[in-house]
Amino acid sequence: MKDQRPNIVLITTDEMRGDCMGIAGHPDVKTPYLDTFASQGMYYPNAYSACPSCIPARAALHTGLAPKNNGRVGYRDRVNWNYEHTLAGELSKIGYYTQCVGKMHVHPLRNYLGFNNVELHDGYLHAYRHGKVEYYENQLIADDYFYWLKEEKGISADVTDTGLECNSWMARPWIYEEKYHPTNWVTSRAIDFLRRRDTDKPFFMHISYVRPHAPYDAPQCYFDMYKDMELRAPAEGDWDEKEWLIQNGRICNSLTGSSDKELIRQQMIGYYACITHVDHQIGRFFQAMYDHNIMGNTIIIFTSDHGEMLSDHGLIRKSRAYQGSIHIPMIIWGAGKRGICHEITELRDIMPTVLKMANCPDIDKIPTDGIDLLDKKSLAEREYIHGEHEMGERSSHFIVTKYDKYIWYSQSGIERYFRLDKDPFESRNEVHNPKYLERVCELKNILVRELYGREEGYSDGEHLFTGKTPVQCLSFILNKDK
Repeated sequence: MKDQRPNIVLITTDEMRGDCMGIAGHPDVKTPYLDTFASQGMYYPNAYSACPSCIPARAALHTGLAPKNNGRVGYRDRVNWNYEHTLAGELSKIGYYTQCVGKMHVHPLRNYLGFNNVELHDGYLHAYRHGKVEYYENQLIADDYFYWLKEEKGISADVTDTGLECNSWMARPWIYEEKYHPTNWVTSRAIDFLRRRDTDKPFFMHISYVRPHAPYDAPQCYFDMYKDMELRAPAEGDWDEKEWLIQNGRICNSLTGSSDKELIRQQMIGYYACITHVDHQIGRFFQAMYDHNIMGNTIIIFTSDHGEMLSDHGLIRKSRAYQGSIHIPMIIWGAGKRGICHEITELRDIMPTVLKMANCPDIDKIPTDGIDLLDKKSLAEREYIHGEHEMGERSSHFIVTKYDKYIWYSQSGIERYFRLDKDPFESRNEVHNPKYLERVCELKNILVRELYGREEGYSDGEHLFTGKTPVQCLSFILNKDK
């Protein structure tokens, strides 16, 4: 007998800003399929990533746990993923066929994390490329896309053939035929799964794109869409560290943007080109779903692991507490609800939402810190999200609400406060504005409570302590690795 539970498709991008969609009001980026998807479903304009880099963000996605409970409070490669409960694992237990295509970014690389099958492409990972990496952990062997590309184009073929670095602001079009691009490969493998699936069994598929994460290497036609546009300039603020940009603005893989305005423009063109390329490939997948006649019984969720500073405030990449880094897209289509939900949401909410959609019988026994995204009443009771990221001397914590944000740098004690409702691009640091002193104190006290009892010693329950050594992973996660 055919199982009538809905198919669930989770589509994620890597490093896509929450403002980079037409429906989000961006004046330049073109995302026709995502705009359609959001217009016909539920759109969440206040979605965030609480620990905004690839590994910790995905830990929240796959476990439903906040950073302090999944143990990953910064970026650290090669730490085992030993979680008792995972999204795919719980769905597999209740009879869903679970498939991932694309980026996992877990350790070991071929850890399936509860999926029945994984067709892997993690993008370029430095930690799995150097000469001392074990054979079965080397990306050129373990990563299905890299293995396929070499079979198709020759033993020396690689994504680095463009000459771009995977964490830089450089951009140039893809040098091979479009079908060989990793974005197209992920879509092709996802479509092929539709052909191979057991049609009597519901499936959960995670389609996980690496782009628009650098390298910015979309096919030429997507660069052509933006090359003659007058693009919105990067955001600036009264708190920008301009001396740091001057010092590092000629280093292509630094944490600042470029000091060359033309290179900044090229970065933006390349980033937007990658977004539209992904959007069109998502549309290609939707068309395949229609051809297989399964859109009527499929729920689709779209989000990203974190954002990209994109030269806002002289910064690139992620790991920051600013909007470019932490604000992410979030859309649900096909769940019978339509509209805009302005409540605060986070990646940890995906797991309880999906398990509820799948009618998981033991949902109350699975520990999560998330809230069902379709439960507006419960979402409305969430007042804030506490976020953080280890970043050496620039490690930070933040409290963000629907209308404002407080940031504390744990090593220097620097504080910043932004009224996001009045200043969405964070141009004015209002932390010393007498008008907001009471509110700043209120948010700071929330952070004091959130950090109380943490092993780093940031708080005694009444005060914040500057200069305590930050960590990338909490000890209980590292001890599981022993």
